[in-house]
This record gives sequence, structure tokens and C-alpha cells, in this order.
Amino acid sequence: MLGLFAVAVGLVITAVAGFLTPGVPGGIVNFTGAQPSGQPVNLTVQTFGAIGTGPHPTWVSYLVKSPQGQWVHSTDWELPANTVINMTVIQYDSGSPLRNQQWGQVTGTIGNTASVNGKALSQYDSNSGNGVGHTFTVPALGLDIPLVAVPSTSKNICGTAPCASSFDHNTITFSFKTPGAGNYSWQCFVPCGLGYLFGNGGPMSTQGYMGGFLKVVA
Repeated sequence: MLGLFAVAVGLVITAVAGFLTPGVPGGIVNFTGAQPSGQPVNLTVQTFGAIGTGPHPTWVSYLVKSPQGQWVHSTDWELPANTVINMTVIQYDSGSPLRNQQWGQVTGTIGNTASVNGKALSQYDSNSGNGVGHTFTVPALGLDIPLVAVPSTSKNICGTAPCASSFDHNTITFSFKTPGAGNYSWQCFVPCGLGYLFGNGGPMSTQGYMGGFLKVVA
């Protein structure tokens, strides 16, 4: 099943990647020296409804926490090959039901599970609860994690990034292992480019916002 999933996602990402524009706002953030060689790398990101600054302040986006502890507007991350990555996604955005429930299945992680606010998750029914804000999907690795949304009725949604933990959010954690050296594209598969055709324009089709690359080096 995982193989079929990877093939299907690969076809989609090939089409989406063709629209990615160059120029990541914050460049590549290097995590290859973040931990001693052979030890797991901790990678923390946050996603939210509007970046608040730059040329597209209203666009949904990601920030990544650098090894120095600073939030950086970048979606290109350099990681060591054949290494366990312990990833934390702090999800501040509201959401909606998925157009394809396949994206609600956790795949490609160690154990094919993730954790949402400390509770194990293997599949999320986005037609119930608060829906899904985004997905973190790396098609070439068969990796997909639904990022459970905060309630759309919340009165405490973050307005400008970086978002503080005092705002409503969900914390999603999972681990995966990087393969050999190469560039592996990742993408959100929840059309969240409001104001664009079918939600697939704007931040969905611009590198540095809802998609980027894992640059895996030996």
C-alpha cells in the first residue's frame, strides 16, 4: 500500500513542483552539525495563517527553528543522510476537511505513527473534529503527516509570525529516517492559497511558503 501511495503522490508532486518558483526567503538552513555525527537531528517548524511580513504578508507559510534557536523563514533544510530526524510541527492554522482522505493517513514515519498533543495518531478523519490545516508530505520518501487544525471558532489564533505558544495550536511530532544524499521536495497537499484558482496558487506554488526541499548530504 505504501508503494502505491508513493507512486500516486509522486505523480502529483511532479506536477506541483513544476510551478515552484526559485528564491527561498531565508535560504538553506543547515542542520548537519546540529548534533554529533550519527545522532538524531531535532527539527522544529511552525505553520500559521499569515506570515505577516515580506512581499506577501497575508500568505500562509512555514518558519523553521535554526540550530541557533532563531525562527527563520525558510523551507529548504540541509540534513545528514541515513539519520533519524525527530520533527516537531507547531500548527497554529485553522483548517477544513481534506478533499482526499488519503492525506489523512500517516505514512513513512518510524512506526507509521505521529503524535498530536501527546496522543498517537495513525489516521485522521478530517470530516470530524477541526479538519486539517496542512500536510507535511515528502512524496519520494512516502512520508505524509496530516497537521490537525485548531478550531476555526478560536478567539486566540496567531496573527503574525513567529507565533508564541500562548496562541491556540496543535503540536505534532514524528520521526523519520533520511535516505542517501539527494534533494527531496516536500509540499503541503491542502490547497490553502486563498484567492487563487482551486487554492493551488500563491503560497502553494511558491518555494519558501508551502513547499520546499530536504537537501540530504552524505
